[in-house]
Amino acid sequence: MSLEITINEKIKEAMKAKNKQKLEALRAVKNAILQDKTKAGATEIDAAGEMNLLRKLVKQREDSAAIYKQESRNELAEQELFEAAVIREFLPEPLSRQEVETEITNIISETGATSMKDMGKVMGIANQRMAGRADGKEISDIVKSNLS
Repeated sequence: MSLEITINEKIKEAMKAKNKQKLEALRAVKNAILQDKTKAGATEIDAAGEMNLLRKLVKQREDSAAIYKQESRNELAEQELFEAAVIREFLPEPLSRQEVETEITNIISETGATSMKDMGKVMGIANQRMAGRADGKEISDIVKSNLS
């Protein structure tokens, strides 16, 4: 089932439950999907594009919450964090640091990488295998530490 259909069903559930906070978060996701679909030259969004969009929305909300906390606007920060949690429900379960390290070790042995010159090759495979389940910066840091 596509993300758009799932979001529409969750919107209906939130409306029936009269959960305004959740409804607002779900409508924001739906709006982002519609904007992505209707931008110039856009085609149908694939699963990877949907996950990237959701990660972007979560990151935006977490960044906004951090700014609100700095400005002592805790009620707005809580709203942003709640929305991030609602959006995060649609993302795949993230990998633990140990799982990421194990996967990168396997990739390094598969590719025969031995130095920082091979980092691009390892990063390409790692990003494909762990897309949406691990942070790119975390992957990069682990690859650097294993290859140096």
